[in-house]
Amino acid sequence: MKAAAFEFERATSVQHALTLMAKHGDDAKLIAGGQTLMATLNMRLSEPALLIDISSLTELREIKLTDTALRIGALTTHRDIERSALVAEHAPLLTQAAPHVAHIAIRNVGTLGGSLAFADPAAEWPVCAMALDATIVVVGAAGERRIAAREFFTDLYETQLAQGEIIVACEFPRQAAGTCNVFLELARRHGDYAIVGIAAVGRVANETIQGLQLSYLGMGSTPILARGAAAALEGKPLTEVNIDAMNAALANELDPSGDLYTQTATKHHLARVLTLRALRQLISGSNQ
Repeated sequence: MKAAAFEFERATSVQHALTLMAKHGDDAKLIAGGQTLMATLNMRLSEPALLIDISSLTELREIKLTDTALRIGALTTHRDIERSALVAEHAPLLTQAAPHVAHIAIRNVGTLGGSLAFADPAAEWPVCAMALDATIVVVGAAGERRIAAREFFTDLYETQLAQGEIIVACEFPRQAAGTCNVFLELARRHGDYAIVGIAAVGRVANETIQGLQLSYLGMGSTPILARGAAAALEGKPLTEVNIDAMNAALANELDPSGDLYTQTATKHHLARVLTLRALRQLISGSNQ
């Protein structure tokens, strides 16, 4: 199957793209990397009358450090994030996660903004954005809005992005000294969507974890920040009792659906295994 017929226009600026979107409404779709959109077009799951190409807007492809955050433009490719020394220094969780994003051919073209906007609950960037308490910066006819990543993802493939708005950047707060980051995921084959993944962030002191954040992919209709599980371990050692309390909280917070390959109970088990592995890596990493 091939895509239905559509018109094509290349935006020369963010304002030009906004004008085209306002004019055509629901009949228009943005395209940048196109790694998801092209598939949905060819399967006719999406049939826009107009494609607006924003891939030439180089102002949306910048990685820079501000006084408070690492700001990554929406058109920054997965591969650019993977290879950025600035990202490795100030948001190492993203550097760890990047190799898990599909394959290099896709990482060379796919974009951060596209991943956040599509909001696949099995994707890596949304779960990292939640773990790091990032802010998603969008613009529309009414101006700029700044949306906490932890509030941005509302349901399966749904976000707070309003009609006519464009994601222009994602800002990751500068981490406090001593913060450790671990990203892990399990997939049937490298490059496949993960069965389960975890982004863990925290500071370790005396074998206990402070400020722990646990964010999961593939375990619900959105990425999930497991606040209860993190609270069960906050400031506590990894004893059997505390791990049991964390697992009990996880059972209530994670809501995976079974599929052709993995039952719900198996996904819960894998999440527990991956969580304990991530926590041990956090603690061991702080001692290196």
